Amino acid sequence: MSVAIVGGGLAGISAALALQEAGHEVTLYEGRAWLGGATHSFRRGDLWIDNGQHVFLKCCTAYRELLRRLGTAGGTRLQDRFDVTVLGPDGRRGRLRRAALPGPAHLVPALAGYGLLSPADRLRAVRAALALRFLDHRDPAVDSLSAGRWLAGHGQGERAVRDLWGLLITASLNADPEEASLAPAAMVLRTALLGRADAADIGVPTVPLRDLHGRAALAAIRAGGGRVRLKAKVEAVEPGPKVLVDGALEPADAVVVAVPHRAAATLVPEAACPQRHAWAGLGRSPIINVHVVYDRAVMAEPFAAATGSPAQWIFDRTPAGGPASGQYLAVSVSAADRWAGLPAAELRRLFLPELARLLPRARGARVDDFFVTRERHATFRQRPGTAALRPPAVTRLPGIFLAGAWTDTGWPDTMEGAVRSGLTAAREVRGHLRHRARGVAAR
Repeated sequence: MSVAIVGGGLAGISAALALQEAGHEVTLYEGRAWLGGATHSFRRGDLWIDNGQHVFLKCCTAYRELLRRLGTAGGTRLQDRFDVTVLGPDGRRGRLRRAALPGPAHLVPALAGYGLLSPADRLRAVRAALALRFLDHRDPAVDSLSAGRWLAGHGQGERAVRDLWGLLITASLNADPEEASLAPAAMVLRTALLGRADAADIGVPTVPLRDLHGRAALAAIRAGGGRVRLKAKVEAVEPGPKVLVDGALEPADAVVVAVPHRAAATLVPEAACPQRHAWAGLGRSPIINVHVVYDRAVMAEPFAAATGSPAQWIFDRTPAGGPASGQYLAVSVSAADRWAGLPAAELRRLFLPELARLLPRARGARVDDFFVTRERHATFRQRPGTAALRPPAVTRLPGIFLAGAWTDTGWPDTMEGAVRSGLTAAREVRGHLRHRARGVAAR
């Protein structure tokens, strides 16, 4: 049977591949000239620039399986053991490195040796981490609280939140702990800290995102007999179901709407999702990336975190970006409302001295290039109460389904959540089409 998929991000790609493997005819519509959605690359001189720095954890099993299907897993580097250098606001350095012990015992030595916290704060941090075991991230009462409020209630002071918890929460939820919902924060922290010992090991791309996702997906879908229509503007999804594409109605046996919530609310019929107007309450949270090319190497680590600084995470992008010489760093700034509207010149005046403060070798280095990329709608705003606004994959109209990291995946708005949403939508589509086929056969 035929399935139309609206949107060529990771959710749409995942749904397309899963449905093809089940034997269905897939047509994927993407309004832009490439696949990959929020994970894409562009050229700037001799550099390949990703629109944003994306990382994954070893526990992101659905995303890693997608890379295996696409044949691009070799374009990433996964840590042998969770290990992060943390640059403190007072010039000190800390290190978070898990022990070679089964979880959650691996956590205790990592926190016990974390020099940015006092011994008393480290002990309280261990107690708070263990208290996460009793939280159910599916409980609406948990979603009604902020992560910052819960942490404060469990003995975590301002310094502990700044130098430890904020590193993990802000990066994974694109929200400050005080604003972030406790539910997705608890889900991430429990998975990373209290699950398998290797769950939080960090993976980073070593090739441009266009090669890791978009180009490989285009080839895989077409090789499987599917159609990919780029620069195809879907204007509406109608009962039937049908998609209105560039002014023409095209029928399908099922439709998966795999676009951001703002776009989905304008595409799906109200009869399919009477609550679609409430999706505006999910809001948006921006991310900016500050890109700097130095004439020499200024950072030895593949990445480092910074606390008490606008430069939250610093990545060595030299292997993937391919500069002709020197070192290319990308600074990823989440929950970037404060910075997203500032001109590049002002961000340059702010971030170059900050990088020189954090990275001593940058002080004598020449800056060969500086520019900023902005994702103003990087994720929805994962604040308390938003879980109730995230819809399931199944709508009220037969044959119309939803996908996207903003839907009810059980995960935050991440690449893993996007892939899981696509797989869930594909599973629901298969069930719907089997039921429909049995009905046709009975007649």
